[in-house]
Amino acid sequence: MKFTDFNLKDTIQAAVTEAGFTEPSPVQKDAIPLVLEGHDLIAQAQTGTGKTAAFGLPIMSMMKGDGSVEGLVIVPTRELAMQVSDELYRFGKNAGLKTATVYGGTAYGKQIDRIKQASIVVATPGRLQDLLMSGKIKINPHFVVLDEADEMLDMGFLDEIKNIFTFLPKERQTLMFSATMPNAIRKLAEQILKNPKTVSITKSETTNTKITQLYYVVQEKERDDALVRLIDYKNPQKCIIFCRMKKEVDRLVAHMTAQGFKVSGLHGDMEQKQREVTIRAFKQGGIDIFIATDVAARGLDVNDVTHVFNYHIPFDSESYVHRIGRTGRGGKTGEAITLVSPNELRTIKRIEKDVGTKMTTQVIPTRMEVQNNRSDELIAKIAQTQITDKAIELVKTLQHDLDIVTIAHLLASMIQSENTVKGKDHIGLGLEEIELLIERAMQNRGGGGGGRNRGGYRGNRKRSGGDRSNKSGRNRRNSSGRNSRNGGQGSRS
Repeated sequence: MKFTDFNLKDTIQAAVTEAGFTEPSPVQKDAIPLVLEGHDLIAQAQTGTGKTAAFGLPIMSMMKGDGSVEGLVIVPTRELAMQVSDELYRFGKNAGLKTATVYGGTAYGKQIDRIKQASIVVATPGRLQDLLMSGKIKINPHFVVLDEADEMLDMGFLDEIKNIFTFLPKERQTLMFSATMPNAIRKLAEQILKNPKTVSITKSETTNTKITQLYYVVQEKERDDALVRLIDYKNPQKCIIFCRMKKEVDRLVAHMTAQGFKVSGLHGDMEQKQREVTIRAFKQGGIDIFIATDVAARGLDVNDVTHVFNYHIPFDSESYVHRIGRTGRGGKTGEAITLVSPNELRTIKRIEKDVGTKMTTQVIPTRMEVQNNRSDELIAKIAQTQITDKAIELVKTLQHDLDIVTIAHLLASMIQSENTVKGKDHIGLGLEEIELLIERAMQNRGGGGGGRNRGGYRGNRKRSGGDRSNKSGRNRRNSSGRNSRNGGQGSRS
């Protein structure tokens, strides 16, 4: 079956083709025809199975585009709201359908203005309820979607959801998507859905057991420093850094190049020829660090990637599995490293649950730990270096004024000064802080939606528990420690 078999509106089908979609996923195959027929729907499907397109494509295909809010999508978290809104915009832009994203922590005025111009509103329950109860907005959507319904109930939003539905028209088409179907979800479905059709998709996405999965908790402003510190410490032979947006790819390419790394970027705006040149350089070792978006990395086949870094945690488990699957290939081991903010800890736990895996929490190494690691590498490298005739002549010349021990000390000091680790000593949160935040995240039933404060706790740090091993034995900057400035920077759009 192909997307063209659904007979979507021409402008919507054009967006599907532009996105490169040809065959629908199982949930899309089952759900889209039912939605187009006008049925209410309850669909059980895991995160990352293509749910946004499963509800977005058919409802947008049926929208009139008359300037009113025709669709409402309710999601549990700010991050998911932004992701869903972006994807719906991509599908609806050719049809002139605008989206508005509504969540807490931002000014009411701007969000209200955007709602007035939108065809589809994507909102978290807390902020949406506030706007409706205050009378600041009045909407009459024909299409209403509850996405990640079980997550919203788990976070304590049942009362808010019930209240929101009192403000919505009785004549509507309601769609509910949930990864699990506990009794609370079934009871809610009985209250807000009319004679719903049912779709159930089981997902068998798992991760490679040869991949070590780690995550580090950092404040948002620390991501760049944390990434540089971890690459300095892990010293990957070849790694891919995944970003959510192409502008993030360009910014990181510039930043990492300025730090002396051999790096290049890949995103959807690059021409095919430039893409091929960049990928070839990565495969052949001309660059060591590859920064890419999920879409741009599709079809990338490189067997010797030792590390994958998630600059931000992906929004769904399927993307996570696909990203980290770039390492640990051909029977080799690999390491997947994810940077998360305190607000994203629930997402980590959700992905662990979805894919049936456990990620290990670790602490960003200190400057001293990286320095000690480099010293160990340096000792091993010196022991393996061949003595040249020019080196013998140089030492003889130096011996005219210096004894041999002093010469050795001076050379070692010079090399170490060129390998000095820069930046703050401590980056990110300590283990005790992380454990406390995880406990709070799992107990707090009000967090994540509507912009409630999920905390930026920075208590006493405990610098322990990190994996201090480094097996690759190569410095990603040049061997003498001096920065390499011609690192194959990708194009900037």
